[in-house]
Amino acid sequence: MQMTKPVILTGLRANNDLQIGNYFGALLPIILMAKQRAGEYQINLFMPDLHSFTTPVDHAQLQNNIMNNLRIFTAAGLPLDNPDVHMYRQSYVPAHSELTWILDCFAGFGELSRMTEFKDKSARLGVEHIGVGQFNYPVLMASDILLYQAAYVPVGDDQRQHIEFTRMLAERMNNRFGELFTLPASMQEQAEFFGSSEGRALRIMDLQDPTKKMSKSDESGKGCIFLGDEPAVAHKKVMSATTDSVAQVNHDTINQPGVSNLLRILALLRGVELEVVVHEFNGVTSYGDFKRTVADEVAAFLTDFQAKLAAVDDTAIKSKLAESEALMNQQANQTLLNVQKAVGLR
Repeated sequence: MQMTKPVILTGLRANNDLQIGNYFGALLPIILMAKQRAGEYQINLFMPDLHSFTTPVDHAQLQNNIMNNLRIFTAAGLPLDNPDVHMYRQSYVPAHSELTWILDCFAGFGELSRMTEFKDKSARLGVEHIGVGQFNYPVLMASDILLYQAAYVPVGDDQRQHIEFTRMLAERMNNRFGELFTLPASMQEQAEFFGSSEGRALRIMDLQDPTKKMSKSDESGKGCIFLGDEPAVAHKKVMSATTDSVAQVNHDTINQPGVSNLLRILALLRGVELEVVVHEFNGVTSYGDFKRTVADEVAAFLTDFQAKLAAVDDTAIKSKLAESEALMNQQANQTLLNVQKAVGLR
């Protein structure tokens, strides 16, 4: 079955508990995009479970993590009843793995070895400690995109290089074998298409080290607010957040990164422009009162979200998965067959 509408594709790994940076920076924009653009576009939201193995993972908990992330998407408002929104697991569409092997044979070793993430990790850990999956996962990512002829793929800055690699690999295959793949839009075109409202304009930083991004891989957990945190625990994390000695609330990411981060968090929680909260607290000298305001908002957000999460119907999720995975297999298999014919396997 061919795609009849342009495809927007996105995924979010399910290795461990998501945090509020993921929620506001990736998950919520995905859901808003799905609500606003479904109808005109086919929205593919997938769980990249095969990608999970590129970093250490608790394999015994992987299935639980996948289902929990799907519940989180649902609780956050993903419209499961929209026929143009598709939610599926990567490993349930075998064409992802099959196309990856074929594309592997047309991807250059030098090209993959120059990928920034691989270079950084291999320099830090040593090549002998890097799995082959970490080395060639850009090819799997290319398969994720090209199987559905996806035009638009919202990604963070760390994935921009992989989109350009996907475009290059698709163009190489098309030049050699004919028009097999739709080239994803360039990063400039992607930025114009999604705009700042669907991007990551307000990045949430670590509470303990506000010079680095809040990460769900934070080992201590003290700088990260997880969606599964008890509201009281999250409240304490905010109250313990690193600030500075300026003793005045200003949005100054260079000199006051901690305070600036709390202002951004508050703006996101309230759903208002950053300027609104900056104006409200500009010049306030009591960090304790300011932190308490942010901490109260964080606790209230988690209380509300966790209530929605507890009310999610797993039956509805499983029904959506079955429906989407059947359709995705049809679409992906058609692309795979075209490639197999082109390279002489069929």
